[in-house]
Amino acid sequence: MVEDYNWFVGRVHETYGVDLSDYKENQMKRRLTALRDQLGCKDFHSYFDRISTESSALNTFLARVTINVSSFYRNASRWKVLETRVLPRLISGGTKLNVWSAACSTGEEPYTLAMVLSGFMPLSDVSILATDMDEQVLRKAEVGCYSENSLQEVPLSVKNRFFRKKDSLRWEVDESLKEPIRFQKHNLLADTFSNHFDLIVCRNVLIYFTNEAKERLYRKFNEALKPGGILFVGSTEQIFYPERYGFSAEETFFYRKLEE
Repeated sequence: MVEDYNWFVGRVHETYGVDLSDYKENQMKRRLTALRDQLGCKDFHSYFDRISTESSALNTFLARVTINVSSFYRNASRWKVLETRVLPRLISGGTKLNVWSAACSTGEEPYTLAMVLSGFMPLSDVSILATDMDEQVLRKAEVGCYSENSLQEVPLSVKNRFFRKKDSLRWEVDESLKEPIRFQKHNLLADTFSNHFDLIVCRNVLIYFTNEAKERLYRKFNEALKPGGILFVGSTEQIFYPERYGFSAEETFFYRKLEE
């Protein structure tokens, strides 16, 4: 039983970027055992197989174990995949990059994108559209002041380069990081999409929509991307049949628009 659960913890971390070892083990094990038993799975191996093949089971699992907070480099292992495997392929031969951070909330995501992209090209060659339907969070994002807690995953060298201490409680984003980002109000479900993006990042949002709404959005995201462009979704939002929407799986939670 212990080995079975530990195997599950390792596979979840590797596949979904969720580290269950950060939680109190007894409480988490009881919670997951209850979820597993509800699905009629005999052990955690079979439960992992279930969440790997059924979106409803995966969504239920991740909704129970993740905390809905906004922070820089959220699910850091996925950002590492973006940096080390996805971006080198995406930008090969190109000189500029057009990016959309959809449903950007208070701005941690587009600023993280700018920090990651600064390692590949001058930020003057990067354009990041950051949108949300909530004007209040957009105003906070434009100010760019954040608590120490939200910066926990930022590498120290990056933090020293792009942040300065504003007061005892807050850090302020450097102006150079703001320059490539344009914040704009936008409703994913109601508004039209721009197009010709190289990369669209829409994470930890689609989970709240119906299946029908998600399918519409997958197709609209596909239309908004250049051929070969990438859609990066959250760790609760795996697309199980991406070819239905004109994508192929690039990496876990990364989907490439099929060439026309």
